[in-house]
Amino acid sequence: MILQDLNRVRQIAVIAARHGFGELTDRAGLWRMLGRKEKVEVSPEAQRASTARRFRMLLNDLGPTFVKLGQILSTRGDLLPAEVIEELAMLQDQVDPIPLEQVHAQIRESLGREVDELFAKIEPVPLAAASIAQVHRAVTLSGEEVAVKVQRPGIAERIDSDLTVLRSLARLLEAVVEETGVYTPTGIVDEFDRAIHEELDFINEASNIRAFLANHTERPYLKIPRVYEELSSRRVLTLEFISGVKISHAQLAKEDRETLARHLLDGSFRQLFEDGLFHGDPHPGNLLVLEGNRLALLDFGVVGRLTKPMQETLVMLCLAVALKDSDSVARLLYRVGVADARANLAGFRNDIEAILGQHLPTTLGEVDAQTLLRDLLDLAVKYRIRIPKEYALLSRASISMEGMLRSLYPEMNILEVALPYAKELLAGRYDPSQLQGGLMRTLLRFQSLATDLPTQLSQILLDLESGKFSVTVRAEQFDRLNENLRSAAVIAFVGLCACGFIVGTFIAFAQKPWMYGNTPVLGIIGVGMSAAFFSAVFTWYLFGGRVRKVSVSRWLKKRR
Repeated sequence: MILQDLNRVRQIAVIAARHGFGELTDRAGLWRMLGRKEKVEVSPEAQRASTARRFRMLLNDLGPTFVKLGQILSTRGDLLPAEVIEELAMLQDQVDPIPLEQVHAQIRESLGREVDELFAKIEPVPLAAASIAQVHRAVTLSGEEVAVKVQRPGIAERIDSDLTVLRSLARLLEAVVEETGVYTPTGIVDEFDRAIHEELDFINEASNIRAFLANHTERPYLKIPRVYEELSSRRVLTLEFISGVKISHAQLAKEDRETLARHLLDGSFRQLFEDGLFHGDPHPGNLLVLEGNRLALLDFGVVGRLTKPMQETLVMLCLAVALKDSDSVARLLYRVGVADARANLAGFRNDIEAILGQHLPTTLGEVDAQTLLRDLLDLAVKYRIRIPKEYALLSRASISMEGMLRSLYPEMNILEVALPYAKELLAGRYDPSQLQGGLMRTLLRFQSLATDLPTQLSQILLDLESGKFSVTVRAEQFDRLNENLRSAAVIAFVGLCACGFIVGTFIAFAQKPWMYGNTPVLGIIGVGMSAAFFSAVFTWYLFGGRVRKVSVSRWLKKRR
C-alpha cells in the first residue's frame, strides 16, 4: 500500500470505531498494520442506534464509494440480514452539485467539441445531483428538450483508489471473520468492482436503454427515453427529456390507479418472462406518470438478465410456492444456488415448509411477498447456499414493485394477473413446434445421454477391471486431520532443530573456539538460536490453530 492508502485505512478505522465497530477493526488487525492505535470515543448517536443503522451511517460517512457499495449490497438480500438490507435501502447520495463550469469542461473533454456547438442551452441548476453524476435539463441545437447526465470529474480515479483499500481490507477480513465461506469479502469486492465500473461507463447504460426501447416498442403504455448517440460518450449521456410526475406524488382517481397498476404489472411480467431483461431498481423515483395513464421508466444503470432456463425455473418456483410444495421449493433453490458444502436438504425442506405455512395461510393474494422473499433468502444463507446475483437482484426489484402495486391498487389480485404468463411460458416449454422450447432441448439432451452412456459405462468397467478406477473422497474431518499432521510435523522439525543447536552449543562451550574476549561467540549464537526455536515451538503449540475467528453473526446478535 502507498502512504495515501494507509491514510485512508486509518480514516476508515477511526470512523468505524466512532460508529461502534472498534472491536471488529481490532480483530482485523488494522491498527497493527497502521503502527499505532488511536483512542476513539463512540458517538452518542451510535450508542443509541441499532447495529444495522450504525452500519448505514458508517458507509454514509465513508464517502461516495462506500455509499455505492451499500446501495449495491441493498439489492443482495442473500448476503445480509433483512434489517441491514432495510437500512441500506435508505442510503442516498447527498452531495453538493458541481459548478456549471466543471459540467461544461466535462462535456467538452468527453465529446471533443465546445458546449455551444452541441447544445443551444443547458440549465445551470441540475435536476438531480448524485455521487457519480448529475443531470441537467438542456435544449439541442435543433430545439429538442433533453436530459444531460454528466459524470463528476475525478470520480473514477477516487473510486479506483478506494477499491484498492477495499481489497486490502477484504483480505484482512477473510483472515479473521468466520462467515466467509459462502461469500468471501474479496469476491464481494470483485463483484462491486464490476458493478461500479459498469455504472461509470455510460455507454453500457445507453446499450441497456436501447435494448429496453426495442423490447417495449409494442407496449405503448410504457415510455422509454431515446438516446442521443451523437451527444453521448462514456462520461456524458444525453437522453430524451420526459416530463411527468413521480408515481409516489401523483394524484389519481381509483380507476386510474387500477389501470396504472395493471400496466406496471404487465410490463414487469413481460420483462421477466418474454424479454429476459428487467429493470433492477424500479423505485418510485424512477417511475413517472404521463398523460393517458402511461408510465415512463428511468435510470437503467442497474438491470438484470434472465436466460430461458432461469425463466423456467422462476415460473416453477412461483408455482411451487403457490402450491405450498416445500419439497419442490427446496430442490429448486438448491439447484439454482451454489452450495458451499453439502447442505442438509431435509432440514432445508422442513424450514421452508414452516415459512410457507406462516406466509401462505389462506390465499396468495394475502401474502406479504417482501417478508416471504427475505425469509427464503435468509434460509439459503443459513444453509450456505449461494444464490446467483440475478435472482437476488430480482428479489429486490420484486419487493420494490410489490410495494408500489400495493400503494397504487391494494385490491389487485396479483395471482390472477400472473397466471396467464406462467401458462404461456410453460406451454412454450413443451411446444414441439418451438425449436427453443424446453421439450426439444430435453429430447436432445436425452439423445446425447443415450449415446454417451454406453461409452462411459464401458470406460468405468474397463478401469475397474484393470485396477485404474479411483475415487476421490474429500471430507472436513480429513482436511482437519491433514492440518493437524502438518502442524505436528512442523513442531517436530523445529524441535529437532532446537535440540541440534543445544548439542552444538555444548560442543562450542567445551572447545571454546571463536572467542571474543572471554565470550565464546559460537556458544552464544547457539543459545540464541535454541531459545528462538523453542519459543517458536511453544508459541505454535499454545496458539497455533487456537486463535478463533470472530463470528460476525454472533457479534451482531449480542448487540441487537
